[in-house]
Amino acid sequence: MKQHKVGIIMNGVTGRMGTNQHLLRSIVEIIKQGGVKCAPGETIMPDAVLVGRDELKLKKLCSISGITKMSTDLDEVLKDKGYTVYFDAQTTGIRAESVRKAIKAGKHIYCEKPVAMNTAVALELHELCRNAGLKNGVVQDKLWLPGIIKLKRLIEMGFFGRILSIRGEFGYWVFEGETISAQRPSWNYRKEDDGGIILDMLCHWRYVLDNVFARVRAVSCLGATHIEKRFDENGAPYKCTADDAAYATFELENGIIAHFNSSWAVRVRRDDLLTLQVDGTKGSAVAGLRECYIQHYGNTPKPVWNPDIPQSINFFEGWSKVPEQELYENAFKAQWELFLKHIVKDEPFPWNLYEGAKGVQLAEKGMESWKERRWISIPEL
Repeated sequence: MKQHKVGIIMNGVTGRMGTNQHLLRSIVEIIKQGGVKCAPGETIMPDAVLVGRDELKLKKLCSISGITKMSTDLDEVLKDKGYTVYFDAQTTGIRAESVRKAIKAGKHIYCEKPVAMNTAVALELHELCRNAGLKNGVVQDKLWLPGIIKLKRLIEMGFFGRILSIRGEFGYWVFEGETISAQRPSWNYRKEDDGGIILDMLCHWRYVLDNVFARVRAVSCLGATHIEKRFDENGAPYKCTADDAAYATFELENGIIAHFNSSWAVRVRRDDLLTLQVDGTKGSAVAGLRECYIQHYGNTPKPVWNPDIPQSINFFEGWSKVPEQELYENAFKAQWELFLKHIVKDEPFPWNLYEGAKGVQLAEKGMESWKERRWISIPEL
């Protein structure tokens, strides 16, 4: 058995997303399964070192994950030639500087989104990698969700006919932290700490729309700070200065209209925390994170507007559940495996820092639209 060991510096994985999705459900699971199989008798095995500022958190994470190597000194770890990949899951505002250091040290780059706080810096990081001949990638996890994959398959089969519109509903009620603890970190709600749902979520919607449906051409966005006071991790009150909701409409190529509501101040009465409804001339689909339901033209009811009598149609009937036709890995793990194959075997990996910059661009244009109360075109980068 031929095994390629890939040393990975994992910075910022003590946070919720870094711990759960990237470390425990991706890298640790890849190690448990014996690595990533890339050819008969050939595997890729991650060799991780955990990096962060809090030594106690790192020690606890090592005990949970089984990873034995850790450090609070990023500069020192970057000197180690045994680690060829740098992964960053820190908060957005401090990511770029660490990525620059890693590029200077000759490391391949893989990082969470948003790549940076603005498009110019995101493009700079891409250029630095390209000029240094370093491979790079950005997390675009929702492309590997079962529900999104099922939508892609329906499009490939021509199920929708001509796609007319997409409606996305994302979010849930994030508790304020006064009586019930919040399920998101407090920095998310402070602009001075680089929080805000527009920067966070419009990066997601960009790669979903571009990769599954069509390129985004323009955006009209309205943000809001619905909850004005929350309580931090120590129970201290603070003023919310970042947007906690975004209502955005996107014009796509081919005349498709997409509208996404994103909110951390909404109560859920739908199939999942994220649902996408796609309507076409021949059929419609509603996809959640995992499941997808379809209604063909021939199964579409014919309602008549009459508010004076009870509705006789049960609109939940006439929809069919898309069967499980494929095996679905954890979305983060699936992309990690592709990135490791890209590093070792040079397999294609189109989700690079340039693609990440497109997400930051859409978020920036969304905030510009909110500020100026107008539609904003999205030029090619």
